Amino acid sequence: MKGNEKKIGISGGTFNPIHLGHLIIAEMVRDRFGLNEVLFVPSGMPPHKNLSNVVSSEHRFEMVNKAVANNPYFKESRVEIDRKGYTYTVDTLKNLKEIYGNGTSLYYIIGADVLNDLPSWRNHEEVFKMCEFIAVLRPGNDMQGFKKQMEFLRDKYCAKIHFIDTPLIEISSTQIRDSIKAGRSIKYLVPDCVEEYIMLNRLYI
Repeated sequence: MKGNEKKIGISGGTFNPIHLGHLIIAEMVRDRFGLNEVLFVPSGMPPHKNLSNVVSSEHRFEMVNKAVANNPYFKESRVEIDRKGYTYTVDTLKNLKEIYGNGTSLYYIIGADVLNDLPSWRNHEEVFKMCEFIAVLRPGNDMQGFKKQMEFLRDKYCAKIHFIDTPLIEISSTQIRDSIKAGRSIKYLVPDCVEEYIMLNRLYI
């Protein structure tokens, strides 16, 4: 890393709600790749997602804000929820380049399964030029298929893709929402501050 160049990780998603799995993986990636910061970017209006079960962007942002507050390397971002209309990664990367400057390297954190979807992203060739990807591999992932797709993206688009093995963390936002609706405990699935916020605002009931 030269001079004031920064390495910024991007953890995007609906975060409906954010949970400990998101935080654990982000910290592992930050530590392994020497990132200066990881930005948590709650999505605004993703073009391919059913938003019927999604709480408001302000609620989701506030939960992210509370969840990352105790980690000096984590930061929340409103870059997508403040944008009108559908939110596309290419626009988010352009916004972040404007905020942090071209000397900053952006690393987009994705699940290994998302690798196959990247060529369908809007302006994907431009996306590959603006950021590098860190793919999170979990036990049970098809390593052979992953490597084949990674090589394809590197050869066709000169995409820069890294990968990291992470433990299997079986926590999902869907599981958490279902537990709340059923009156079951979500302790140790989300940070205490997020649990308190959910209960205070009677979310997902």
